[in-house]
Amino acid sequence: MEDYQEKQVNEEQSVIAEETSYQPQETTENEETAEAAKVETETAEATTETVEIAETEKAETVEAEETEIAETENKIEKTTKRNVAGNASIPVEQFDWDKLENDDLYEGNKVEIEEKYNQTLSKIAENEIVEGTVVAITKREVIVNVGYKSEGVISIAEFRYDPDLKVGDKIEVYVETAEDKRGQLILSHKQARALRSWDRVNEALENDEIIKGYIKCRTKGGMIVDIFGIEAFLPGSQIDVKPIRDYDMFVDKTMEFKVVKINQEFRNVVVSHKALIEAEIEAQKKEIISHLEKGQVLEGTVKNITSYGVFIDLGGVDGLIHITDLSWGRVTHPEEVVTLDQKINVVILDFDNDKRRIALGIKQLTPHPWDSFDSNLKVGDKVKGKVVVMADYGAFIEISPGVEGLIHVSEMSWSQHLRSAQDFMKVGDEVEAVILTIDRDERKMSLGIKQLKDDPWINIEAKYAIGSKHVAKVRNFTNFGIFVEIEEGVDGLIHISDLSWTKKIKHPAEFTQIGSIIDVQVLEIDKENRRLSLGHKQLEENPWDVFESLFTVDSIHEGTITEISDKGAVISMSYGVEGFAPIKGLKKQDGTTAKFDEKLPFKVIEFSKTAKKIIVSHTRVFEDELKENEAKEKTSNENSTKDAIKKVQLSIEKTTLGDVEALAALRDEMENQAKQ
Repeated sequence: MEDYQEKQVNEEQSVIAEETSYQPQETTENEETAEAAKVETETAEATTETVEIAETEKAETVEAEETEIAETENKIEKTTKRNVAGNASIPVEQFDWDKLENDDLYEGNKVEIEEKYNQTLSKIAENEIVEGTVVAITKREVIVNVGYKSEGVISIAEFRYDPDLKVGDKIEVYVETAEDKRGQLILSHKQARALRSWDRVNEALENDEIIKGYIKCRTKGGMIVDIFGIEAFLPGSQIDVKPIRDYDMFVDKTMEFKVVKINQEFRNVVVSHKALIEAEIEAQKKEIISHLEKGQVLEGTVKNITSYGVFIDLGGVDGLIHITDLSWGRVTHPEEVVTLDQKINVVILDFDNDKRRIALGIKQLTPHPWDSFDSNLKVGDKVKGKVVVMADYGAFIEISPGVEGLIHVSEMSWSQHLRSAQDFMKVGDEVEAVILTIDRDERKMSLGIKQLKDDPWINIEAKYAIGSKHVAKVRNFTNFGIFVEIEEGVDGLIHISDLSWTKKIKHPAEFTQIGSIIDVQVLEIDKENRRLSLGHKQLEENPWDVFESLFTVDSIHEGTITEISDKGAVISMSYGVEGFAPIKGLKKQDGTTAKFDEKLPFKVIEFSKTAKKIIVSHTRVFEDELKENEAKEKTSNENSTKDAIKKVQLSIEKTTLGDVEALAALRDEMENQAKQ
């Protein structure tokens, strides 16, 4: 199309030049004026052209591009009109456009000419993918020829995945619009790649194809790679065979990859760069492993350090030094022994041809410390060392690098209390211990620190004689008593019945608490079981000897109800004595039952010095009083009756004597009268 237009422009210029040669010449003044105008026009055109070139090279906005396209279309339109006018050899103003529309311009062959012209062009349809050829590349655009009557312009940003793109390369483009409102062919390489992407990705996976991708950015655990317009995931472990410490160095780079996994449902793609070099590495591994032998010493580079060991690069194949094979001594973390990228000598301990695993060691390059350990040391000798490991059951003491002994928790104190080793020492402590056992063949040694002190039970009878009084610390409670410690290694038991003479204690927690100090008296010594029988109440005289004369049966005392149960109540009385009132003994005179914390008089109805028991009753106080009053009243009534009887009898006696005297007097009188 462009060649055709150029040809028309050349013909037009030739015709115009020929016509100009036959025209009469103007006056000199007109020639000078025309010449000046021509120079001015050429200068303006040159200036305009320079500006247009500068704008074309520097314009970076969409508005500048649209302006450039519009100017181009205007030029094409003007050139076309000039070409038509040139062919007719007449000015444009005098051109007969009606004749053009009636096909007279093409002498009746317009259709034939159009068909021949169209045959020279490719037939393209919108929304399809076609192949094109790169014809030009600028800083901002790529010009693509698809064989159509115009060329397409694509932003160079769509080709950032392919920095090696050059003129003449074949590429696929998507036809968005064959002609927009300006007559421009609109193409997109990005959309073409997107439409072809899944097919291409699946083909790459099936064919094990090596493809190029552009690393866009870093993400958690890896990188995001643009593959055929699809965002694929590149795991950090798949970037290289060596651990990557700086992921950012790969951003904005184009690399070769292999598709290793596709999730069709979620449209996820995983690629690997490591897979490209693994085949070569595997060949190297086979070659290296085929020459390996146990006991062989090699030089390697520290590749990676973990909490459990160190990975060593042996020149294409990796081996592992377990943390226990780094040193004969204790190692908390491998970083204490090696550093990254350090070159060290290692010895091959074992390897597996099938699994490609190689076990390495460093400590094996030096003699075992037990071989050079002092041969004069024996059981009973004292040694010094440093605590390197703590456990609940004991502590490991490093006597010298690689030579350790165990102090069991039972060998840390003469005390028989169950305690943790952390109660006696901690990691890093310098301690002195006594050798208890030593086995050079098995390279084991047991130690003790309690042996540095004398056994307190050797002369226990002299130090803690029966009846002696001491101060002890409460260690533990049981339902039947209290365990106390008089000194380290000397323990004793206070039975619950030996805590108080007066109080009835159900649990030791009612009397004291753990950690408290308590006075004790030695009651018995059990040397075989290393246990003392102790008492607390024995420090005081037995008050029940006195209570026997105070709390006699039928004596009345005030008491306070401190506890109530179904069977009765506990009564707190004077001198700290507690009595027990049966439920029937809590009934008051008004018919109600006594309540908690109520203070009432109680009568002792039973006293047992042996059992240390006092039975009391409030009900008996008023019941016995009532009975006593009734008895007194009855006695009084009986006495009154007797008095009355006596009075009657006296009265009767007096009456009878009187009558006798009267009769006697009457008889005497009658006798006197008879005599007369």
